[in-house]
Amino acid sequence: MDRMRDDDACPGALQVHQAADGALARLRLPGGMITAAQLEALAHTAIEFGNGTLELTVRGNLQLRGVRDTTAVADAVAAAGLLPSPTHERVRNIVASPLSGRVGGLADVRPWVTELDLAIRADAELARLPGRFLFGIDDGRGDISGLGTDVGAQVLDDGVALLLAGRDTGIRVAPDDVVTTLTTVARRFVEIRGKSWRIAELDDASPLLCGFVASAPAGATYPPVVRPPVGWITQDDGGVALGAAIPLGVLAARQAEFVAAIDAPVVVTPWRSLLVCDLPEGVADTSLRVLAPMGLVFDENSPWLDISACVGSPGCEKSHADVRAEAIRVVAEEDAAFSSGHVHYVGCDRACGSPPTGQVFVATAEGFRPVAR
Repeated sequence: MDRMRDDDACPGALQVHQAADGALARLRLPGGMITAAQLEALAHTAIEFGNGTLELTVRGNLQLRGVRDTTAVADAVAAAGLLPSPTHERVRNIVASPLSGRVGGLADVRPWVTELDLAIRADAELARLPGRFLFGIDDGRGDISGLGTDVGAQVLDDGVALLLAGRDTGIRVAPDDVVTTLTTVARRFVEIRGKSWRIAELDDASPLLCGFVASAPAGATYPPVVRPPVGWITQDDGGVALGAAIPLGVLAARQAEFVAAIDAPVVVTPWRSLLVCDLPEGVADTSLRVLAPMGLVFDENSPWLDISACVGSPGCEKSHADVRAEAIRVVAEEDAAFSSGHVHYVGCDRACGSPPTGQVFVATAEGFRPVAR
């Protein structure tokens, strides 16, 4: 769809968005990774200064809504170690295979995430990236490359493919050159982007690849993944990861506190779910018995895995309806809308948060109508 505005108003922890229900602060989590202590700190912050919830985004980030004291939130985020660079806080947009290094995949890409984050923050030019520019690192399973990130690395058996806007460029790079290649492309985008926010908006993206030589056919894409990994997941090292879908991506602060109390690494996935990792079996069993009754979803057959929504009313002044209430009704009544696969409800034609596949329903004065895709 056509862009609604030319200026980049993407929110962060310092540049917040003034929504209908108060200020919104968005916290970047490169690779979706967050410690238990950091999650607990955010839960307390949401209770004290927000609406008491944490929202999971489709980029593996977290949001606080209804913020009453933006300075206090920024201070709390910084104290938790989640604001390492005020100048680059909105451009640390990195999604990576959430189970990498723990289950499957062709490589453990977590070190690349850390290295890329450091490289972004060390480059003054990259502070000029739009807040919507997205880096992607896929460990070979194809879960991230299907998201259509601006510049991505896809691990293959014989090297690492460079992707632009979700398409294989035919360029292969050595593992040691992945981070340098991604930042080089991003820096070139800053130079030529004009008013474009995303690489897909460029009329000609060829300058981004100047000097690189393709050694394989170009143009391949990866099918999008829309369902998160949920349930009891046995890690390659014998430990357990618990995958929990979060209905409509809204995690109550109390739920977050219980997740943090497990004292284990947490990954926020691009499918608005959580992975609680590296658990002994006994701890995993106890955690599952505590968290499931609290509303976290561990059942891969749950309808909550096939439905999503934008914030809608009353949080968004542009929304024509309470779309989350509609989504809850559909799940409760097992509405026939599920026959079309994944369903996403939106309050206006901007269709925020729409997944790459499935059916989108937009609110109108007469009800909800399907959107042609």
